[in-house]
Amino acid sequence: MSPSTRPLEGQTAIVTGASRGIGRAIAQELAKLGAFVAVNYLHSKEYAEQVALECESFGTKALPVQADVTKPEDVTRLVETASLYLGKPDILVNNAGIASHSLLIDTTEYEWNQVIAANLKAPFLCAKAVLPIMIQKQYGRIINMSSIWGIAGGSGEVAYSAAKGGLISLTKALAKEMGPSGITVNAVAPGVVDTDMLAGLNPEDRESLSQETPVGRLGTPQDIATVVGFLALPASGFITGQVISPNGGLIT
Repeated sequence: MSPSTRPLEGQTAIVTGASRGIGRAIAQELAKLGAFVAVNYLHSKEYAEQVALECESFGTKALPVQADVTKPEDVTRLVETASLYLGKPDILVNNAGIASHSLLIDTTEYEWNQVIAANLKAPFLCAKAVLPIMIQKQYGRIINMSSIWGIAGGSGEVAYSAAKGGLISLTKALAKEMGPSGITVNAVAPGVVDTDMLAGLNPEDRESLSQETPVGRLGTPQDIATVVGFLALPASGFITGQVISPNGGLIT
């Protein structure tokens, strides 16, 4: 490939929660653009290993790295391992997260804490771990995966909406802090995407969601990965503190 088609050549990316779904597509997209990719996973070792092989098929390097990104010591190990085997990170995609489906009145404190830890604490820990490296380089791309429910709120998903909304605020504030250091920080807020999270829906519910989306279909992981790949480019350096929502027109 020519340099114009591999604009991330020589860069290293860390993608959290990259063993399947949107994270898998993001890892592949960054590899396709030339980046070395650390494929983070929590439990799904075999899936992560497969994703790493898929990334390497694009002529780059990839490494599966197990880490619980809600734990500071694991995050430190993730960044150190990626730095040692792939190079110091230029790109961080905070994709790991968990969903929650319950009314607030039925949400336990334990469930609330779990959702906040996975969707908001983890991006904080990961950003804090890579920022010294990026500040030293005077370059970096941090991309936080939020949700349309972080923008609009979702009934029955109060904890998830609160976490993803908090992640948007973190994005906007951190972008202002890091702009002078050549580091951009943006959020991607997907709409309804056809991943494992929809596995429990029956065909009628899936069709209803498709019809509610103006473009007439559910999103795909690649729809989201394309946006992340764009924000990761060196040429995207004037875009920071933004929330881009690939949602098929579901919310505007």
